[in-house]
Amino acid sequence: MKPFIMKKFNIHSVQKNENLKSIAALYGIEADALKLFHNNRCEVKDMILIDLTRQTELFIPRTAVADKNKLVKFGRGSRLVFQPENSFCKYGVVISFETGNHKNELKYETSVRWLKYENKLHFFEIDRISNLYLNQEEVNEIADTLAYKTSKVLYPLQVSVDEYGKFNQVENIESFKERWDRVREEVYKEFEGEIVDEYCRKIEEIIYEEDAINLYLKNDYFLRTIFLGIYQSFGNTFQIEIEKSFPIINNPIEPKYKIHIETDPVKDQYDLVHIAGEGKLNDERSVSDLINGYPFSMIIADDPVMKEEGNFRIEYYLNGETLLPESLYLECSIMQEEEKKISVVVTAITE
Repeated sequence: MKPFIMKKFNIHSVQKNENLKSIAALYGIEADALKLFHNNRCEVKDMILIDLTRQTELFIPRTAVADKNKLVKFGRGSRLVFQPENSFCKYGVVISFETGNHKNELKYETSVRWLKYENKLHFFEIDRISNLYLNQEEVNEIADTLAYKTSKVLYPLQVSVDEYGKFNQVENIESFKERWDRVREEVYKEFEGEIVDEYCRKIEEIIYEEDAINLYLKNDYFLRTIFLGIYQSFGNTFQIEIEKSFPIINNPIEPKYKIHIETDPVKDQYDLVHIAGEGKLNDERSVSDLINGYPFSMIIADDPVMKEEGNFRIEYYLNGETLLPESLYLECSIMQEEEKKISVVVTAITE
């Protein structure tokens, strides 16, 4: 995995007739603060004693920019503020599943509409707005088509999300039961046989059991990517260490990853806010524990050794004004008998 590097400072090329005071004024900082910042990062020969002498370039704080509109609008503690009120966005979604040398790709389009804010939770309506494509082809195998058509009972889907932008739970479970008779009737008009009976039985087991439906949709990779919970306080260094879990394997307790996340306090050339992070699996369960679906380690130790045979990476770009997602990339992997990897790409659709 290629490491990401977030810029920590800017470089100012010294022009003729410029001095320390005039350059500091250009960026709206004190001359002494600029001198200290530069001297802490430059080679000894380029240090500033009283004023500029032979320096051709100066190290400038990342947040010291001439155009203040390029600065990200943080809240207290350099917090990215989640403000999705009245938003409606359409996204293209591509999900890749890799196990060893075997790979499949799922592609579709979806919409995300903000509904309301209540009890410190934001409510959204999620809807599928396109056909489903498997490996670049519209699904046409009977099993894939049945899975797609029966899953229509879930949409439109309503979910709640906390103030950090993290998925909370499904909110319209009762409506699935109301839709099911209609969806089932449509399926039986097109298909018949034991396979159809089996798929209908499986979906009924899910929609008539609240815990099952929450677990089923908790494993939705699009929901977990767009509502990962990245609206955090990044502090004066614009970086944090957090622990995240992700449903990469079928286990009631998801594998945990320790992730280093940074955000750039300056918008990029497209006026987007850049967030990048990477980390390692941080779970005390063995490969055998995870494969067998154990929620905890079968070996009890006072000082357990955390397993790191898995990687986590994100590359997010948010709209510079609304701070809503424009482009998201999430990659999660874990080593079992062979490596399993999930990659999710979410891109805003502009009309």
